[in-house]
Amino acid sequence: MGFTAQKDYGWMRIVSLLCLCCCSAAQISYSISEEVNKGTTVGHLAKDLKLNVNELETRQLRIVSSYKNKYFDVDVKTGHLVVADRIDREELCDGLVKCSLQIQALLSNPVKIHRIEISILDINDNAPTFSEKSVSMNISESVSPGEQYLIPIAVDTDTGSNSVKSYKLSQNEHFTLDVQSGEEQSVSAELVLQKALDREKQSLITLTLTAVDGGKPAKSGTMQVIVNVMDANDNTPTFSKSLYKASVDENAAFGTMVMQLNASDLDEGLNSKLVYSFIKRGNIDPSDIFDINSYTGEIRVKGVLDHEKIPAYEIRVQVKDQGSFPRSTHSKLLIEVIDVNDNAPKISVTSLRNPVNENAEKGTVIALVTVSDKDSGMNGVNKCKLGGNVPFKLESNYKNDYSLVVDGLLDREKASQYNVTITAIDEGSPPLSSTSLLMVYISDVNDNAPHFPDSVINAYVKENRDVEIIHTVSALDPDSDENAKVTYSLLNTSPQNIPILSAISINSETGDLVTLQSFNFEELKTFSFKVQATDSGVPPLSSNVTVNVFILDENDNSPGILAPYSEHGSVNSENIPYSAEAGYFVAKIRAVDADSGYNALLSYHISEPKGTNLFRIGTSTGEIRTKRRMSDNDLKTHPLLVLVSDNGEPSLTATVSIDVVVVENTADIQTPFRHVPVKEESFSDLNLYLLIAIASVSVIFLLSLISLIAVRCHRTDSSFSRYSAPMITTHPDGSWSYSKSTQQYDVCFSSDTLKSDVVVFPAPYPPVDGELISINGGDTFSRTQTLPNTEKISYSISEEVNKGTTVGHLAKDLKLNVNELETRQLRIVSSYKNKYFDVDVKTGHLFVADRIDREELCDGLVKCSLQIQALLSNPVRERYLLPIAVDTDTGSNSVKSYKLSQNEHFTLDVQSGEEQSVSAELVLQKALDREKQSLITVTLTAIKTFSFKVQATDSGVPPLSSNVTVNVFILDENDNSPGILAPYSEHGSVNSENIPYSAEAGYFVAKIRAVDADSGYNALLSYHISEPKGTNLFRIGTSTGEIRTKRRMSDNDLKTHPLVVLVSDNGEPSLTATVSIDVVVVENTADIQTQFRHVPVKEESFSDLNLYLLIAIASVSVIFLLSLISLIAVRCHRTDSSFSRYSAPMITTHPDGSWSYSKSTQQYDVCFSSDTLKSDVVVFPAPYPPVDGELISINGGDTFSRTQTLPNSEKAIN
Repeated sequence: MGFTAQKDYGWMRIVSLLCLCCCSAAQISYSISEEVNKGTTVGHLAKDLKLNVNELETRQLRIVSSYKNKYFDVDVKTGHLVVADRIDREELCDGLVKCSLQIQALLSNPVKIHRIEISILDINDNAPTFSEKSVSMNISESVSPGEQYLIPIAVDTDTGSNSVKSYKLSQNEHFTLDVQSGEEQSVSAELVLQKALDREKQSLITLTLTAVDGGKPAKSGTMQVIVNVMDANDNTPTFSKSLYKASVDENAAFGTMVMQLNASDLDEGLNSKLVYSFIKRGNIDPSDIFDINSYTGEIRVKGVLDHEKIPAYEIRVQVKDQGSFPRSTHSKLLIEVIDVNDNAPKISVTSLRNPVNENAEKGTVIALVTVSDKDSGMNGVNKCKLGGNVPFKLESNYKNDYSLVVDGLLDREKASQYNVTITAIDEGSPPLSSTSLLMVYISDVNDNAPHFPDSVINAYVKENRDVEIIHTVSALDPDSDENAKVTYSLLNTSPQNIPILSAISINSETGDLVTLQSFNFEELKTFSFKVQATDSGVPPLSSNVTVNVFILDENDNSPGILAPYSEHGSVNSENIPYSAEAGYFVAKIRAVDADSGYNALLSYHISEPKGTNLFRIGTSTGEIRTKRRMSDNDLKTHPLLVLVSDNGEPSLTATVSIDVVVVENTADIQTPFRHVPVKEESFSDLNLYLLIAIASVSVIFLLSLISLIAVRCHRTDSSFSRYSAPMITTHPDGSWSYSKSTQQYDVCFSSDTLKSDVVVFPAPYPPVDGELISINGGDTFSRTQTLPNTEKISYSISEEVNKGTTVGHLAKDLKLNVNELETRQLRIVSSYKNKYFDVDVKTGHLFVADRIDREELCDGLVKCSLQIQALLSNPVRERYLLPIAVDTDTGSNSVKSYKLSQNEHFTLDVQSGEEQSVSAELVLQKALDREKQSLITVTLTAIKTFSFKVQATDSGVPPLSSNVTVNVFILDENDNSPGILAPYSEHGSVNSENIPYSAEAGYFVAKIRAVDADSGYNALLSYHISEPKGTNLFRIGTSTGEIRTKRRMSDNDLKTHPLVVLVSDNGEPSLTATVSIDVVVVENTADIQTQFRHVPVKEESFSDLNLYLLIAIASVSVIFLLSLISLIAVRCHRTDSSFSRYSAPMITTHPDGSWSYSKSTQQYDVCFSSDTLKSDVVVFPAPYPPVDGELISINGGDTFSRTQTLPNSEKAIN
């Protein structure tokens, strides 16, 4: 129904009249039913107001109200109050029990207002309705009579007696209706099973539910109830409670747990698996606010709760099983919404400085923060804090006022802006919080120098080019704006003393490198210079990068004819016999080209007079030979023109003219290039001299050996005859042997070793400890003592002997074959914490493996012995003692742990003993299979740490504190590039090696050696080679660095092969170093001159010089042997009381670079091999009495340390 709008001026008059009104009569009440017709009389208003009907029109009686529609009016002629518009109680007072309208009766002259209340009586004008037209119910046939089912309720907008008062069910034989009346408007009905169901007779029952209101006449609404009769599932789920109560805070977050329903079903399988759900009743859908977990019965908050709107929820919940025909039951749930502190603080931020300089000091104020809260009391008291890890903090000014200040170092390059989260929390229960996000921008200062991506830049330029861009350098500056604007310049520095500024220029803005002149590859192959990048900041910052420029060869040199032939312009002559067969060698033209690569690859062609077809030439060798035999028709002189051309683009040539003269007699042929050796039929005197010299040297050697044995066996001192001088002998394979025999000291270097370990042991007298300390490895040889065998396997040894000291020959005493020890896995086991002894499976010796302290093991005991077991077995979990790492630091700074690279066969057992005793054993975890993997490479890393203590102290009286130890492990980073060892230098200069043309496949060319200061995988180096395009002649060992030939040389191969060797480590990212080598192919092996390889040249004849050399070698050998015999004889000759032999040890250097160590008659000469770049020589004298003398070094940064000279005396002074 519509409402009649009042005009604005009317309301103004009414308000004015109300203000002028001074008195009012008592309130008059009427009642009328809704939906009465317009004009229906409500009451006699004039009579009730005690007014004369004749005065009503004069006094302008009228009805005013605040409603939009004018529902009532007054008849001034009769004085009756009548209905003026349609009245719908449900529209005006929906859901209210009492409904009334307030109006006023207004009189003028004088003005008077009377209040009138009209009660609207409900009539039965609305029929009950169901929210759904039909509802389906699944009921098992096994349900017993009397079972009740909740059905949907009908809604009637009428109230009181006109609301729903009853329910009726259509006639049927199975169900009845149980109508329950609660409060005035609370009428519900449940479907009651009166008779057991039989699905086989009737599987579907359709019922009509009718809701009837209490009006007269009564109105009704219907809903169809469809009952599905289910089979088999005969147990209904039951709730643990018929009524559940729970409470939840009104500010509970989504997903907050409210409660968990608990229902059970006596059935099994799917019939006992329950599904929970809400039941929608009326217009309220619980699923809008709450969420129920169908399987667990957990009820969680889903919507927004507000205690002020709805203080409590009454929810019906249902549980249903998952049987083939599910059964269900329901329960009531009351959820109370608890009122909480629901006003969050409000944050106001005022920025003072944004952006902030990255060099801003601590304490710089950035912004002011104010926090306000509408709550009062403790709910209005707030605390403010910053969230996240930001270099700022809040300082309190007054109550809820704060300042945001800088509290750490700012770096725009790491973070150009910060999202500062400010959080305010009140002290309500529970506390509420709010956040504010402030973007703080960091402005740049010039604190970063430009950075080049590469430490070295390689640029390539062809020779003979005038001006061109050869490369563009680029540097990055992490700063911004002007601070990041980079300009480039050249530094006038070059290792080759080349005027860089006159050869190269650079574009200061783009970094383009431009050549200013042409280059000649034959004069200059490479040069380097530095480029500086400078930013535009204040002050400006800069950095440098090295640029290596490689000149690429162009074909700008013609071939040059080698002597004895001259180029075109003069005629050369060669003679050949008339009887020469086909293929007869006439001459060989040799030419060279100053270019390189394919530009230097030469080919030979021949031109003969027209009609002559007698000669041919090797296109790659230059050899001129005959094609056929001579004939009488051939000319006696053949003018030949040989054309030599290179392989460049365009090809350049040279020519040579040769007149080939045919002679009748071969004796007339004279050339300086062909000498044919003549076989000698007789035995020359020279050969006789050679045999005599060899026989003499052999006889002298045998006599010397016999004399040496005789002197060694003859001992002058019987009291010390048991003790002999230790001897170390080197073998051809580079190994060492130690024995107690004649006092002999021979030191030799292997032919392919960059670093040789040389140790010389003088013989102690009487016996003292002799130590062999390896220079390259970590092994240590210590005092050797052999004890007599007894009937039982028992040994004795002194305490505090050095590690490695031999205890006894265990294999011999156990009657075992030494060759079987490794396969039978002989090892020593014991119950002791330390592994004091171990066995060498290669020799069968039992030796000391750890320090032995008798007082520590057997303190106070007269007899001290250790019981160990020698075990022979083949277990999977075998243990292998690994070498230990040596750290010159001590204490906490020494090696603390080891780690092993990832593999599937081995693990590491790290054992810690004393402060500096950390060892590791390799433990076999998985059986090995040589057929699957014959070589396993693992990396053992020693970890160095340092530690410190942190103390925490409280503020109590007295203060208490505790400590914690912090161990910091230093892990290696790949921060060192490989370094090329001498004699080769890194990229920038070209090294040269010569190889003979006749070199076979596998011929050794050179060996590149490099080291890396890193450790572990970061120091694992690999070698790779780069050859010119089309060349596949050389290979390099990826782990050894040895360069060898792949095949024999051919005539098509270049004479000079430029190789670039790349050495890279195994780090992440990998670092590299390069070295350039020019391999030159020479015709004659005599032309090969290097400081590392001397190739003997086979001579066809034996000259007088060779004889003299042989005699000299024999003489030197005899002198050496005689000197050695004299030395040993003097060394072995001892007197009982005189020690005058002991004099000051002396180390002498010789012009050839060798060292000699002399102690009276003891002379130790050490010579360097020809292929050794670095030799470490260590000499340990054993004076009597003991004197320390150490020679450590020879080439590196090591030094010769302490030398002590003893005075000579008649007797030894203790």
